[in-house]
Amino acid sequence: MGGSTPASDGRASDSPASESSASDGPASDSAEPVAPAPRRRRVGVLLSVALLAYLLDLGSKLLVVAKLEDHNPIHLLGSWVMLQATRNPGAAFGMGAAMTIVFTIIATSVVVVICRLARKLYSLPWAIALGLLLGGAFGNLTDRVFRAPSVFRGAVVDFISVKHFAVFNLADSAIVCGGILVVILSFLGTNPDGSVQGGQRTEPTEPSEAQPESRPESQSQAQSQPEQRPEDRDQQG
Repeated sequence: MGGSTPASDGRASDSPASESSASDGPASDSAEPVAPAPRRRRVGVLLSVALLAYLLDLGSKLLVVAKLEDHNPIHLLGSWVMLQATRNPGAAFGMGAAMTIVFTIIATSVVVVICRLARKLYSLPWAIALGLLLGGAFGNLTDRVFRAPSVFRGAVVDFISVKHFAVFNLADSAIVCGGILVVILSFLGTNPDGSVQGGQRTEPTEPSEAQPESRPESQSQAQSQPEQRPEDRDQQG
């Protein structure tokens, strides 16, 4: 009877350690690659969408200034939709013509805010929405900085004319589409970091769920050791 207790002691002491090490191993392995990979992928989507929107807007404005300015408008759908080059010192769709500097500051602030949000960007729809806003803001900001009459007071090139509506450009369209998508995502309760209002993301919670499981095992191991010490003393006596 005395020889069986050391074997049982070895089994009792080895099993919690092996179970705790097995439970700790997957948690530590899954915790490392979870956060960085989605963040790089979403930021890449944001930058790709922003670059595409910016290049389309810039290319269309250069073409309009070279081919349509000081020329007759091109009718696409009769008098309902036309291509007509105009210079707009105000905001999108021709609003606020006397507040050029204010809209320049607003566009710059939008760019800064989007760049700050990009550090915590995990949601693909949010990446597309912010990319549209960023590309559109950069497109109109380029006109305000580099076009006449002066720096930060430049007039934006508009060329899409819709009857009974306004004259706008592709940057305005990107800003409006991005804004509508932001409203929809906010209404659905989706946040830029991938979480949902009233819930949390699943990735960061995996390591915290695996750690408490090893605590009762370590406590039982600590409690089992003092109980066996009197038996060892009796065997030695």
